[in-house]
Amino acid sequence: MAATDKSILKRLYIVTALLVLFAGAVLFKLVSIQIIDGEKYKALAETRTSHIFTIEPNRGNLYSDDGSLLATSVSKYTIRFDAVTVNDIDFKQNIKPLSDALAKQFGNTSSHYQQILRKAKENKNRYALIVRNLDYSEYMAVKSFPLFNKGAYKGGLIIEQKTKREHPLGKIAERSVGYERVDENGYRTRVGMEGAFGEYLRGVEGKRAKQKIAKGLWKPIGSDNMIEPKDGYDVYSTIDINIQDIAHHALLKQLELYKADHGTVIVMEVKTGEVKAIANLGQTPEGKYYERLNYAIGESHEPGSTFKLMNLVAALEDKVVDTSTVIDTEKGSWKIYRHWVKDTKRGGHGKISVAKAFEVSSNVAFAKMIHNGYKNDPEKYVNRLMGMGIHKELGLPVRGEGKPVLRYPGDKGWSGLSLAQMAYGYEVSMTPLQTLSFYNAIANNGEMVKPRLLKEVKEWDKTIKKFDKKVLNAAICSQETVKKVQKILKDVVESEHGTGHGMYSKNFSMAGKTGTTQTNYISKDKNKYEYISSFAGYFPADNPKYSCIVVIHKPDKSVGYYGADVSGPVFKSVAQKVYATSPLTSEVDVKHMLIASADNSYQNYYKNAQQVYAQVPNVKGMSGMDAVAILENLGIEVEVKGNGTVKHQSISKGTDIKTVKKIVLELI
Repeated sequence: MAATDKSILKRLYIVTALLVLFAGAVLFKLVSIQIIDGEKYKALAETRTSHIFTIEPNRGNLYSDDGSLLATSVSKYTIRFDAVTVNDIDFKQNIKPLSDALAKQFGNTSSHYQQILRKAKENKNRYALIVRNLDYSEYMAVKSFPLFNKGAYKGGLIIEQKTKREHPLGKIAERSVGYERVDENGYRTRVGMEGAFGEYLRGVEGKRAKQKIAKGLWKPIGSDNMIEPKDGYDVYSTIDINIQDIAHHALLKQLELYKADHGTVIVMEVKTGEVKAIANLGQTPEGKYYERLNYAIGESHEPGSTFKLMNLVAALEDKVVDTSTVIDTEKGSWKIYRHWVKDTKRGGHGKISVAKAFEVSSNVAFAKMIHNGYKNDPEKYVNRLMGMGIHKELGLPVRGEGKPVLRYPGDKGWSGLSLAQMAYGYEVSMTPLQTLSFYNAIANNGEMVKPRLLKEVKEWDKTIKKFDKKVLNAAICSQETVKKVQKILKDVVESEHGTGHGMYSKNFSMAGKTGTTQTNYISKDKNKYEYISSFAGYFPADNPKYSCIVVIHKPDKSVGYYGADVSGPVFKSVAQKVYATSPLTSEVDVKHMLIASADNSYQNYYKNAQQVYAQVPNVKGMSGMDAVAILENLGIEVEVKGNGTVKHQSISKGTDIKTVKKIVLELI
């Protein structure tokens, strides 16, 4: 019996010891949690019940050059109700007047809102939806309603704000306006002007504390933010919405007519490099067109005959030829090694001058000119082109600029055919904007300016930063060469044999060069050949205001594919409508002028432009062609005497246009 009692007592001691050890362990853990790891667990608990959220700032507005909105942030508000924080007395006193105010503001009945509020109170709902998608004025009204005017705690008011980016122009210039997006890893995707100028537009984030009230639901703590967000600056671009609209619709019309794959139009101000329009349209599988990619900036391709201008300037500068030098185009084909260079005209052009070779766009003449002129020193040729900056990117703020390709003797791909091929725009590659920058330099008397999309950054009325003209090359060539090629570019349109003569109009002047580039030319199957049609130039031909390039890819060959037929009409349409809707010279006093658009598709911009009150402008010193265009657009009959520029006008500047039926211009 004693042995048994002793055994039981031993077991009791063991159990007691274990209990003491367990109690000690529990005590140690409690002390550890409270003292050693107290802050850690306190922080963990807080993160599970409250959290600091980022408040996205309002993104700045993006404007056109005249202050019209291209992109803006629109805030939308959702109102919810926390029924738990509101005491019963306040709820009973205010539920009827609050419901009445909501009904009056949003159209539902008062009983509808009373039912929502009572149900939330009964169910102790801390996140009841009252109304969503409010604009700012509606949101401010709701904040003043009975009960809600007591704030977040006493009034149970929960406000959620979301910001949506909107483009007032819709699909027009959508790719050029662009966007900036941030993924879950913080990586930013930057497209167009929105992406390029994001550092100014995006603003500074704020901070806000929120309390967890249910799974996935967080309620703001207090009525104020911990750190207030700072809105982004407003950015004023160089885009002219009138010219942008003109370019967009002219391009769209031609793409649909020729069933082309895609195309682009760029319009740039000659003196400043300000890009006034940049339209990019690509085809969907259903045959519709939209702003798919920024072809103007990102797509580098063989320019074809528009590159003949660069070759002509190089040859004239190096004294390889003069504009009067005669070249035999033979019968329209010329064999170099095993390769045949051919002209589009059957039988060729015979013996013609360099100037006429450019005007008729003879591949044979240019291949002979460049190959024979530089075959003993090809480095001299490429160095001349590089000296004009053709091999360099423009360094645009917009991402994705295509790289120009200009091979040097000895590089991979250079061969005995390279000089002849490069002479008419093959074995080289440029983007439309890079090509236009060269043509713009010729229009600008040799000064190459950097294309510019940004004018200034502002905070309200305060200018934060201004962007001025930047010169890339003060003189791409001599003034002698500039004057010669300016005349030839003008003759491409005005001379009857010029490839651009089909664009000629007596009402306004243009200068430029057609281009037709064959792609897939390695294939022996001619049915697989595709084409790029282009026209690059400027207007007016004398004292030009704007330069412009049109590039259309893969037009339907059964409809047409030559640059003069496909892209030329777009250039002419843009020039014509810009002539008709805006002055092209500072000599014209347009303070009280309103010129009617000739196209009904622009009624949104010219609703009242029905030959209303205007004054006779001063057209002295202008070319006759440009003076006639402006005056006739004002509804005045014009009689012209002589040729050249305007020396005298029969009706003086400032005369009430309603009293004028006819004006006589004397030209010299």
